[in-house]
This record gives sequence, C-alpha cells and structure tokens, in this order.
Amino acid sequence: MVEVQGLTKVFGSTLALDAVDLRVDPGEVVALLGPNGAGKTTLLKLLATATKPTAGGGRVLGQDLLTGRDAIRRRIGMISHSHHLYEELTAEENLQFAAAMRGMRPDRGSVIKALTEVGLDGHARSKVRTFSTGMKRRLVIGKMLLFEPELLFLDEPHNTLDQAAIALLNGYVVSVTARGGAAVVATHNLSRAYGMADRFVLMRDGAVAWRVGKEGLSGDHLRDLYARYAEGGDATNVDCGLRNAE
Repeated sequence: MVEVQGLTKVFGSTLALDAVDLRVDPGEVVALLGPNGAGKTTLLKLLATATKPTAGGGRVLGQDLLTGRDAIRRRIGMISHSHHLYEELTAEENLQFAAAMRGMRPDRGSVIKALTEVGLDGHARSKVRTFSTGMKRRLVIGKMLLFEPELLFLDEPHNTLDQAAIALLNGYVVSVTARGGAAVVATHNLSRAYGMADRFVLMRDGAVAWRVGKEGLSGDHLRDLYARYAEGGDATNVDCGLRNAE
C-alpha cells in the first residue's frame, strides 16, 4: 500500500527528512517512533501528499507520490495536529462539506450515523468553534468513518482523547486493517504504539535508525531499542539480529 524510497525533505537549510525508505503492506499497522524533531510528522505529510519531497519518491495505493496526489487524497484518512475543520460550520456541515470535496453526497442519515459513533450526535448542529479540542478530534474520526478510507495516517492520534474515544479510534484502526487496509501511526507513546502496531520504525534526526517487527518483541525490549536508537546510540553497531526486520 506504501512503497517509497529515498524520501528527503529540506526546509531552507534544515534537513528534516533524510533519504527514508518505507513499505507498508495491506492489513498492517506501522508505527513511526521517535522524539520531537525525529521526522515522523514530515514523513506522514509527504505520504499524505500534504507537502512534496525535495528528493525521492514512490507509490501510495498504487499511485505515484508526485503525479497521483489527487487520487491518493481521495482514498486516505488523516488525523494530524491540524484538524482541517471549519469553525463557523456545524459538525454536520463539516462532514457534508468534507464529503463534497471528495465527490461524495452522503444522505443526512449517514452523516448522523458517523456523528453518533463518535458521540457527537447531540452536537450535530453546534458550530465547531464551540467544541473542545477532544471533540474536534472526535469529529475528525467521524469524517474517517464517513469516508471509509483504505489507508490511515495518524499523527499522535490519541492526544486529547478520553479513554472511550481512544478505544473507538483503536477499534476503527482494527476494522480498517481487517478489510485489507493499513495504517501508519506517528507517536512517541511507546505503550500505545506497542498495543496497536505490527512493525516499528524508530527515527532520529530525520532518518530511520532502526526497524523491527512485533513478533517476539516485548514492550520492555521496544523501550530499550527506543532509548538506544531513537534517543541516542549508534545503529551501525548492532548485533542482536533485529535491525531492519520486516
């Protein structure tokens, strides 16, 4: 579903992403792990076509990352720090407008169903400017429920969510992968990542420092790897047989 090579992004004189390769297969969740500034968000934005790479390329959902941007956007869902909601529109209007931008014309029943699933049916006609940050995040999840995307890009998705909303989001990710979709999750929360991901990509200073699959990997071992390779250490001096495991 994702196969990119050498993705590089430079902002002015800052190298934000340094020749990153990534593959994501149907039915799996890949977690991008690393501290702030590691390049996780930049990589997600490139994959979601929110910005263009300085160098490198590849394919997302079978479409070229550079020439197939519109086709990619119609088939993905994204949760990011930017909600992409219209504050002066109601929750219902936001979903209708977002659907129209994708060429969809859902009936009101479908919109209300999506709002009900995220606990916002009682706020369907409330303007989004009156929503808390957590409610806005729930509304973004509601958009994804309405669109049924094939591929999810989630940037610190659990921030500002209560436990019920976290369970809702995690359950939705499971449903997407169960029908052959996939998800890429960027986070520095190792416990959340370990609970939902099949593979882990540890990033540091804009580059991939380590890759490891979940099979046979304990949460404690993941924390050890994170401390060594995402927060410090030299990934070239590795002898435990897990480097670049797919």
